[in-house]
Amino acid sequence: MSENLNSDKDEKGAAVKFPPPIIFLLLMLFAYGINYYYPINIGVSSKIKYLGWFLIISSLGLVIYISRLFARIETHIEPWKPTTAIISTGIYAYSRNPIYVVFCLIVIGVGIVLNSLWVLLSFFPSAILVYFIAIKKEEDYLQHKFGEEYLQYKNCVRRWL
Repeated sequence: MSENLNSDKDEKGAAVKFPPPIIFLLLMLFAYGINYYYPINIGVSSKIKYLGWFLIISSLGLVIYISRLFARIETHIEPWKPTTAIISTGIYAYSRNPIYVVFCLIVIGVGIVLNSLWVLLSFFPSAILVYFIAIKKEEDYLQHKFGEEYLQYKNCVRRWL
């Protein structure tokens, strides 16, 4: 399934050209700023930091995998471009929004590496904002464009995990 808001003027109206990953980045930076003035460490050992690095690196690998999947299916990964197909194979057989799950994992990994509870927890408001700013609109668009095909997919696959 594609994670696109799309800018088909006849289908969506004005395009939103704000990449959802920016939400994760901005809130993570905001949390890091809070951590600078009011640090709350999560007490991770140097060995646990490897888990953080593993989450970051494996998540970046998943982003590459997902972008190649979009290219293979010949649909756009950018949310402001038209969706041409529902991707329901690979990781999309388990999550309707694996890209957003991956960005949550990156934030968690960075929080662990930085030993910052603020950064670690910033994935919660990020996920909530992405739901209201992007996911809800994406799902409405996909339901409108693909109808029953998308509804069947939506009924079989969870939004996040």
